[in-house]
Amino acid sequence: MCGFCGYINRKEKTHIKKMNDMIAHRGPDDESYYTDDEIAMGFRRLSIIDLKGGRQPISNEDNTMYITFNGEIYNFKEIKEDLINKGHIFKTNTDTEVILHGYEEYKENILDKLRGMFAFVIWNKNNKTLFGARDHFGQKPFYYCQMQGTFMYASEIKSLLKHPDFLKKVNKDALKPYLTFQTSVLNETFFKNVYKLKPGHYFTYDFNTEKMEINQYYEITFNPQKQDLDTLVNEIDNTITKSIDYHTISDVPVGSYLSGGIDSSYVVSYLKPDKTFSVGFDYQDFNEVPLAKALSDILHIQNKNELITADDFFENIDKVEYYADEPTANLSAVPLYFLSKLASKDVKVVLSGEGADELFGGYPSYKEDKILTKYKKLPLFLRKLIKIIVSPLPNFHGKNFLTKGGSKLEDYYIGDAFIFNNKEANKILTDNYKSDLKFQDITKPYYDKVKNLDDVTKMQYIDMHFWLPNDILLKADKMSMANSLELRVPILDKEVFKLSNTIPSEYKIAHDTTKYALRKAASKRIPEDWYKRRKKGFPVPIIKWFREEKYYNMAKEIFNQDFTKEFFDQKALLKLLEDHYKGKKNNCRKIWTVYVFLVWYKKFFIDFDKTIA
Repeated sequence: MCGFCGYINRKEKTHIKKMNDMIAHRGPDDESYYTDDEIAMGFRRLSIIDLKGGRQPISNEDNTMYITFNGEIYNFKEIKEDLINKGHIFKTNTDTEVILHGYEEYKENILDKLRGMFAFVIWNKNNKTLFGARDHFGQKPFYYCQMQGTFMYASEIKSLLKHPDFLKKVNKDALKPYLTFQTSVLNETFFKNVYKLKPGHYFTYDFNTEKMEINQYYEITFNPQKQDLDTLVNEIDNTITKSIDYHTISDVPVGSYLSGGIDSSYVVSYLKPDKTFSVGFDYQDFNEVPLAKALSDILHIQNKNELITADDFFENIDKVEYYADEPTANLSAVPLYFLSKLASKDVKVVLSGEGADELFGGYPSYKEDKILTKYKKLPLFLRKLIKIIVSPLPNFHGKNFLTKGGSKLEDYYIGDAFIFNNKEANKILTDNYKSDLKFQDITKPYYDKVKNLDDVTKMQYIDMHFWLPNDILLKADKMSMANSLELRVPILDKEVFKLSNTIPSEYKIAHDTTKYALRKAASKRIPEDWYKRRKKGFPVPIIKWFREEKYYNMAKEIFNQDFTKEFFDQKALLKLLEDHYKGKKNNCRKIWTVYVFLVWYKKFFIDFDKTIA
């Protein structure tokens, strides 16, 4: 796990050091460079594999190609053996060099052979082209832009900001969707003209023409099949445990995160690392540390844990938003930052349970409310009529139920978080930032690809294209790397997905629970209380905090700042805050989403140079 940056232009190559310094947290063990007349490549290393010989950039035998790579390839030894048989000569024991020689041998088809998490670039000196790619699900980040005659790329946006050709400007189109999704979901980031390379895609940039061509090499598809449940359960357990074995390849010790839920418990129970790591809050019902500690004791594993106070939480929000690059309003990003910091004191690599909900059907929203199921037996035209009648009315208990009951899934489902609807978002935005773009416009092309599948599978598909890469995996990468820690997710593996995408929904949602087949597989490894436990996520007591005077005043202060009125109707914001503070409404997630954006904006557009200094 590392970080890289670089740029291509017809000018000097002296700025790479400053760009590389911005991502020193991703690789504190080493920094190294390659430059020629066309390109400057920078690399920061966190040493995990081939500790002595794995310095990047790495070149091929005749020094005509150079690679920088962030991630891990878990099947690199098998690929390497094949390449040696084909005559390739290796000078390191790294997975990085396997990608390079694999590209020499197979060109872009090497991507089909890779099993792991990755973002990388390969510079070809002979034809002056840059080839790059991002992994299948988006575990590793990759950003790029083209400004003032310079093509730039990096593992983190903040690296790009240090190049003199970079023009820093807020992308106005990103704010309204963010208010709904709680994260940046457009291909263009919150920084104008800076883009994410999509998961499962590769690109070629030609120095001679200054053109970039992007192609897709991997597509997420679901193919539910009728199959025997017992056989499937055994296959799930075999596939996941083999994936865990692959994900522990390392030349340094490996630990694991552990909550009170099934996913991380499943990983830990098989892996049995020396140490597990857990955090919670010093509030009743917001602390899973005792559950994690109890399982660790059963398995005779040391559990290291700590409790986070409200002051800890709020004092570190600006750090979280800085490391995230773009505003992220997922509340769990903050405790994940603390968890990573805790683990980094003892290990360089941790495993976690991300991806299980998307692959096996684990989110509570996948399990439709029984009353709603009965309501949907009414004729659709009647339910639509009721929805039309209640929609313009003020909020009342049951309004959301009636609205949802008269809608298609495509009308309302965007993922595990839904903060402001289209009208609410426009209502609090200033005229400059209002938009006719609806969240349904953003999700529609994805729903169109799965229109013949059942609703549970549709929701999984949406989550794997929005919630997973833009929220779950982004915060997993950014918060772990902020603390120079490598995070691996063995359940989110292409071989595991190859199996999970065949599971029919009757084995995902059954017996009044989610991810039913996975729970049965986990029952082979973990106690009943753990494999039957309902999903809680990473509970954060934000609803309580914004009703405490200290944190209410913190939100009020930033809502009243002069820069806030560029984006928001300040009266509307203060009403949201007051109604919540006085207990009239639960607006905590809306307040938090706006608050986080403003903290991010202040960090990157007002205090950035001061912060870096």
